Amino acid sequence: MFQLIWNGLFVGSFYALVALGYSMVYGIIKLLNFAHGDLYMLGSFFAFVVLGGVTGLFGIGSIPILLLVLLIAMLLTGGMGVLIERVAYRPLRKSPRLSALITAVGVSFTLEYAVRQIFGASPLVFPVRLGGGQMEILGARVTMPQIVLMVVAAVLMFLLQRYVMHSREGRAMRAIALDQNAALLMGVNVNKVISRTFFIGSALAGAAGVMAAAYYGSIDFLMGFVIGLKAFTAAVIGGIGNLYGAMVGGIVLGMLESFGTNFFGGEWRDVFAFGFLILFLVFKPTGLLGERVVERV
Repeated sequence: MFQLIWNGLFVGSFYALVALGYSMVYGIIKLLNFAHGDLYMLGSFFAFVVLGGVTGLFGIGSIPILLLVLLIAMLLTGGMGVLIERVAYRPLRKSPRLSALITAVGVSFTLEYAVRQIFGASPLVFPVRLGGGQMEILGARVTMPQIVLMVVAAVLMFLLQRYVMHSREGRAMRAIALDQNAALLMGVNVNKVISRTFFIGSALAGAAGVMAAAYYGSIDFLMGFVIGLKAFTAAVIGGIGNLYGAMVGGIVLGMLESFGTNFFGGEWRDVFAFGFLILFLVFKPTGLLGERVVERV
């Protein structure tokens, strides 16, 4: 039993990191950024390129070097997120939501097949793979890489929570989420805050991509597609637009997959996850922590 819980927590922490970007962007500008999963993929490829140069200089693949590469990949992925917002989404901010949604799908395919053209269609072996001892806790097999990656994910989510809830920039984000026009009249630089939101959300997705690459040992240009859908599912389950909901939704989805795989088999994992999403939308469309929003006319 504890093995299933631990597996669910481990996978759910990745879903939660990526889902946070979905919730942040949707909460502020009501955009479903379906290219967000591909930023997860970009983070792993940025780390792949940077890690090749770093290990060439230092000749090692230790955890400190990997953490340095993680930080660099987060900055690069965050910068890419800002560029995408500036080029693809900002001109459509006053357009119908369907236009922005179609653009997001186009951006997703552009990123995927640009990476395919550069690096090829075959999976690549990540230069560094986390290794470590295995221990048994309450009958569950727990490895050091799992502990390290979960601690890093928890720290990133904690820092985001502190930033959004206890900083001036975070207050500006929450003000825009409530009423963009009122925030603009109060002197908030809306474009700057939205760009910062894209940077943070993209950086978190990139961090999840780097950690997944270091754990599983391979990367490919389509690796962000499924996890992007899973992260969107997690955001909806938790209540899209709610940061705490994204974290809770990621953990819930991880648990559902873990127990569903145990009872129905691994080949039914995705069917179980997305089937639950359909049921959840039928009975509680606002999510676990979401609130019903009344459109003002």
